[in-house]
Formats: sequence, structure tokens, C-alpha cells
Amino acid sequence: GWVVDWASGVPGGGGGRAARGTPGRRRDCVVKVGDRVFFESDQTDLSPQAITTLEKQARWLQSYNRDSFTIEGHADERGTREYNLALGARRANAVKEYLVSQGVATARVETVSYGKERPICTESNEARWAQNRLGLTTSSGGAHS
Repeated sequence: GWVVDWASGVPGGGGGRAARGTPGRRRDCVVKVGDRVFFESDQTDLSPQAITTLEKQARWLQSYNRDSFTIEGHADERGTREYNLALGARRANAVKEYLVSQGVATARVETVSYGKERPICTESNEARWAQNRLGLTTSSGGAHS
């Protein structure tokens, strides 16, 4: 398989080429559905806004039921590396469990935790830390690729 950044719709997140036979599909998903949900500090509970996004993701993912995907769990920079990796794993699993409860096949879903290792935003203030506390759904391509 290959990893596609849904925001750009291309392998590796850039480079200008459309993803294997599905130009715009992943980009459309980001625009119409959303590829990320956010968490409060030190929390794994899904907010009402996160649930709304995940309900849309579940419907989208059921429409493209050959695609497998990965849910990345992220944390902000506060806390130890080990704690944040565990927190990121719990966040990714919370997203996965919700999508599975909405009918997405568990075999299509992988999770990975990056803890605080891959921040979306590197500035050190509350507004920026909030952007790093997320679950990010990325496509892994077709199940048979």
C-alpha cells in the first residue's frame, strides 16, 4: 500500500500527482468530511464536534469500502515521550472504535501513535498545542494494492 495525505490527495502529501486513479477523491473527503478530530488536553473523549466529523467519515469510508486507512494519534509537547505515545494510542483507538461502531470494518483500520513526535504546529502556546491534540485519518490505499 501507499500512504496518501488526504489534505493534498497525493502520495506522500505533495508533488502534484493525483493518487492512483482517484483524482480529487481524497481531497474531496477532506473538504466535505474532514480528516481530523481534536481532543482536550490529556483527554481521549470524543467531543460532539468530533462525533459529527466521524459520522461523516464513516459514511465516506463505507462508500469507498476497498480502501484501508490509518488513524494517527497525536499529542501536544507537554508530558514525557512515553506518556504522549500512550495518549496518542488511546486517541487513535477512540477514533477507530467509533468508526467501527458506525459500521466500518475493523480489518480496514490500523492505528499508530506519534505522541508528540510529529507536531502539526511547533509554536509553544495553548492555541498551537490544541492543534496537535488530534486523531488524523489517512488513507493507506486500496486493500489489494
